[in-house]
Amino acid sequence: MNWALLIIAGLFEVAFAFCLGKAKETAGNEMYLWYVGFLVALAISMILLVKATQTLPIGTAYAVWTGIGAVGTVLVGIFVFKEPATFLRILFITTLIGSIIGLKVVSH
Repeated sequence: MNWALLIIAGLFEVAFAFCLGKAKETAGNEMYLWYVGFLVALAISMILLVKATQTLPIGTAYAVWTGIGAVGTVLVGIFVFKEPATFLRILFITTLIGSIIGLKVVSH
């Protein structure tokens, strides 16, 4: 169950990074709404991370949480914000995914 919470926490990390990107593209009241979304997603992500670390090793949980956030944020950047999808970016994201899976496999 706590692995599921950790994955959801990582997805909320992606959500708060997405909100920051959208806030950068907007102005006025819309920008402030994206910042509110950022704060809500940040709070949910942190609460779920804390809950997951009650039974998972902190080093593994934190690495998986940041890895999910990093991979997800890069993919959002590529697909939503039209950032370049170069060979090296895809290669390193793939190795990061492999590392996240490896950490889960070797964790007790």
